Amino acid sequence: MLTPAPFHADLAEGPMGARAWWITATDGLRLRVAHYPANGTERGTVLLFPGRTEYVEKYGRTAAALAVAGYHTLAIDWRGQGLADRMLDDRRTGHVHVFEDYQKDVAAILHVAAELHLPQPMHVIGHSMGGCIGLRAVMDGLPVASAVFTGPMWGIRIAEPLRPAAWALSWSSRQVGLSHHYTPGTGIDSYVASAPFEDNLLTTDPEMWDYMRRQVLAQPELQLGGPSLGWLHESLRETRMLARRPSPTLPCLTFLGTNERIVDVPRIRERMAHWPGGKLVMVENGEHEVLMEGAAQRKSIHDQMIALFDSASARQALTA
Repeated sequence: MLTPAPFHADLAEGPMGARAWWITATDGLRLRVAHYPANGTERGTVLLFPGRTEYVEKYGRTAAALAVAGYHTLAIDWRGQGLADRMLDDRRTGHVHVFEDYQKDVAAILHVAAELHLPQPMHVIGHSMGGCIGLRAVMDGLPVASAVFTGPMWGIRIAEPLRPAAWALSWSSRQVGLSHHYTPGTGIDSYVASAPFEDNLLTTDPEMWDYMRRQVLAQPELQLGGPSLGWLHESLRETRMLARRPSPTLPCLTFLGTNERIVDVPRIRERMAHWPGGKLVMVENGEHEVLMEGAAQRKSIHDQMIALFDSASARQALTA
């Protein structure tokens, strides 16, 4: 059963008529899913999987571009972030008990799509952590015709000499009951709310930086700080397991900024070099969040995504 949830349309700047819903995952956690409707002719539905720290309003402008092309968008607040239930007393800690739990959230967003009778075929966009969740989902049979990933977290960028320490510290934190603590060098502060624009890790565009910053300052309950040691261990474990699995035979585009400094670039290059029907697109001078770069870069990415969705939908119709 879907229950209306708060949605900040003025901050999202998405298509008219957007709404949000509460949905309960199978383990009892309450999640928030936003529906951005298509404009005019309906051509399908896009499942939008945000990154760590993110929330449904952040992708209003992307949903607006998809709506003009005839696509509905469903975006989700993952467990532990946005307005979804958070699992620790310190609500600012990014935490998950087991990484596979995010697949329960994937099942919940599919339930919302069915409840709203959204049109087929479906496609998926996964950013950063959402790209990791989305990769497992498509490997496990997510019913989509194509996939797009932006700066996907298929590995975390850690200096090689420090990687064994990251594994050891994050693993041992669980053994001694400290997995809820922040990872070293992080804390309660939201990056967008507290960091300066100069040399930030997310975008080179000051207007989009202001767009993101305006959202979290207007609604502080959307803010999230650093990840827990438990989240770090689960993410390292999940990305290592996924690296051992082959890519599905699914049309795929992956966009990566040439100045990416958060996720593991070699892991992305390796996977896309062997993805049947996949293509890696480098975004010149782009940072981690290429969908939050300047207007010209965003339009190019939107156009390429929509072309992929259109061609994959047409191919699926021919084989149906």
